[in-house]
Order: sequence, then C-alpha cells, then structure tokens
Amino acid sequence: MTQILLIISSPRGAASYSTQVARVLTDKLAAASQPAQVTVRDLTVQPRLPHIDEHFATGRALSATDALTPGQRDALAISDRLIAELKAADVIVIASSMINFGISSTLKTYIDYVVRPGVTFTYTAAGPEGLLKGKKVYLVQARGGVYSQGPAQAANFQEPYLRQILGFIGLTDVVSVVVEGVAFGPEVTDKSVAAALAHVETLV
Repeated sequence: MTQILLIISSPRGAASYSTQVARVLTDKLAAASQPAQVTVRDLTVQPRLPHIDEHFATGRALSATDALTPGQRDALAISDRLIAELKAADVIVIASSMINFGISSTLKTYIDYVVRPGVTFTYTAAGPEGLLKGKKVYLVQARGGVYSQGPAQAANFQEPYLRQILGFIGLTDVVSVVVEGVAFGPEVTDKSVAAALAHVETLV
C-alpha cells in the first residue's frame, strides 16, 4: 500500500491556494496508486505544535540511555510522532504559503521537530548525511507576488530553504508546483491556479 503524507501549513484555511492545489494533487496521487492511504498533518488546527524550547533543545542531544525530564520526554514525543509519519510515507505533499518571503512559522516549527541528529540525519567523515531516503516529495507553493523569475526572485527564501532542509534529511527527489501572483487580482490568480492544476495533471 502506498502511504501518502499531506502536510498543510497555510494560515488561510480553505481559502489557501497551496492547500487547494495540494489536496487535488494528493487525491490524484492516491487514485493513481491504489491501494493508498492518505495521512493529513494540518499544522494550522488546534492543538498547534508548540515552538521548540529548552526541553527539546536539551533532550534531542541526549542518548537513549540518558534519563529524560518530563518536559524533555514530552517534547521528544512530539518529534517522534512527526518523524514516524515521515518515515512511514512513500510520498510527501507539502502545501506551503509564502509569508514575508519565507515559509510560515507553523511549517518552520514542524521542520524544527523533524530535523533531528541521529534520527533524520547523521554526521559522517564525508559530512552530514540525510537518513530519510527513497521518498518522493511534492512542494505546492503559493505566493502573492511573482518570485520564480524577475526582480523579486532574489527575495524568494521559500523554495530554496525548503529544498535545502529537505535535502539535508535525505529528501532529494523534490518536484515543485507553484501558484504565484495571487495578490495581482482574480484574473491573474485564476490563470496561475489553472496553470498549477495543469502541471499537476502532468505529474500523475
């Protein structure tokens, strides 16, 4: 059975273009991969992930034989649960909206929990090595402006960061689907969404 993990991070709820396109993509992937099971990790719903704190920062550096405080145990339990979902997934769909040229704080918090030494990456004599290999990742990104080309491209810290951090933990097979220019009015938005959905059709 193909395991598909959909990660939603936009604060705009059902109005989010990244979420809308990512759901279409996920449904098509599931239909094309039967039998398939879809797990949805919506980072915007309550209870939201707490930002990492001292308990996580200190607990992640301890070995399996070290005694954990209750706070460290709780923080690492969150990380363990999220990483287990990632490890179980064959295909990962990440819906990301651009917030102030980067990713949302909800998605950044998620990343902080799953990028974990000894669990999702390790250090070797040749340098860091990602441990989550052999998975397909689709990045569905929405942006108010146009950042894939032109003068604003240098301010795009969304996709470069996501590709860097995903590659760091071994997720290097990444395909990008972009909806951009949605702040320029309904006509531009409709064309961009239609183009993204047409791109989706070529991927499945």
